[in-house]
Amino acid sequence: MLPFEHIIIIDKENKVPVYKQIAFSITKAIQNGTLKAGAHLPGSRELAKSLGVHRKTVMAAYDELSAQDWIVIIPRKYISVAERIPVLKPQKWSAAPSALPYQHDFRIGFRTVDNGVEKTNTTSKPEIIIDDGCPDVRLSPIDALLRTYRSYTSFKYAIKDANTSTEQGTVKLREELAHYLSETRGLNIAASNLLITHGAQMGIFVAARLLLGPGSNVVVGKPNYPSASSAFEETGAQLIAVSIDEHGIDVDEIEAVCKKKKVTAVYVIPHHHYPTTVTLSAERRVKLLKLSIQFSFAIIEDDYDYDYHYTASPYLPLASCEHDGNVIYIGSFSKMLEPSLRIGFMVAPENFIMQCVALRKIIDVGGDGYMQNALAALIKSGELKRHVKKAKKCYRQRRDSLDALLRDKLGKYISYTLPSGGMAIWVKLNPEFSVTRLVSHPKLKIYRVDIEHNAFRFGFASMNEKELEQAVAFLYEMFSGF
Repeated sequence: MLPFEHIIIIDKENKVPVYKQIAFSITKAIQNGTLKAGAHLPGSRELAKSLGVHRKTVMAAYDELSAQDWIVIIPRKYISVAERIPVLKPQKWSAAPSALPYQHDFRIGFRTVDNGVEKTNTTSKPEIIIDDGCPDVRLSPIDALLRTYRSYTSFKYAIKDANTSTEQGTVKLREELAHYLSETRGLNIAASNLLITHGAQMGIFVAARLLLGPGSNVVVGKPNYPSASSAFEETGAQLIAVSIDEHGIDVDEIEAVCKKKKVTAVYVIPHHHYPTTVTLSAERRVKLLKLSIQFSFAIIEDDYDYDYHYTASPYLPLASCEHDGNVIYIGSFSKMLEPSLRIGFMVAPENFIMQCVALRKIIDVGGDGYMQNALAALIKSGELKRHVKKAKKCYRQRRDSLDALLRDKLGKYISYTLPSGGMAIWVKLNPEFSVTRLVSHPKLKIYRVDIEHNAFRFGFASMNEKELEQAVAFLYEMFSGF
């Protein structure tokens, strides 16, 4: 008889139930050839005594193996390995245990998307976290949204509606959103012009996949939103970076590029450019739209935080102007309500939206219909507008508080231009101070750092006044120690 006490490894500290550990060990012994097809196994009482466990534990393990067809149980006679198990080369039971399957690297060739992806460190908890411009969920009407969500799961008509044709987004949300965007941003659209996505990034990715490919050119700002650049690069397109100044992206440079090369698309964040927060001037907006028609390129307009403008009424989006259908407009509710609420939207001509839906179905057959309809109810009731109005006032106060703190505490270390809106300040360090050294501190986490420009985004919207004071005080200590 084989020494099953050495073949079956039991770890009492392991969270996996003991009966499953026994079943896993026997399965592994069959797979590596130690136990051959037809080999008899000890009875439950005998194996339990050998392993020092209760007989019922062994019986549960055998039942598990039988259900998976690894063994055959003949009551009152014997238990054996199933006959259909392939004959495998046996290994010595005393051999050193091999690595678990997922401790191995994936050795079959595959395409590398990004060598810079880091493993998530779940143990590190920095004391100070500076995001790149996120809303404060403590102000958000999430409770009202979730109450509506729960209520929709209780009614038959709501259940059916939430599970029908969600690949483009529920009809309720698209109809309410079309009305909302018309009122707030001057977009003259129908529900058929909308695609609901899992955040703005999905919209950028889908648009890029349909517009771009190897040999095509896409113009972006320098610096640019990194995730958008990655989406464009993944298509094989050539990125052409043009300057960003205090008036936004340089449209004269775009014109010069168009005269030399065929440009397929221009990616622009006109309201508050990411990461610099500058606003595209009215003059440049007009010229960009004219260039789009003249040179037949698409404009991918990313308008991630349109609602937060503090000094005056915000410019209307490029998508609200005359553009012959060339503008693909992308937005998100993540900046209005909560970052983890991954609901974004794309506005475009219907024929383009239909192809976006077809592409989206390949990777994602639909969104959360209950949440989309709950959000539609939030919009229809006016709750979203009331929240934005309240949040806008609060975020302006926080922007001004951070402005005062930065000038008072860090004025000799940094420079910045106070943005007219948005949820972050673009902070540039003076040349003698290094942003790389700044972010090396284990107690500090800054989401968006630009090493080339020696700068970072200081998101203020998610912090109250006390939290802003703590963050600036921490930075002051660091700068003082440089």
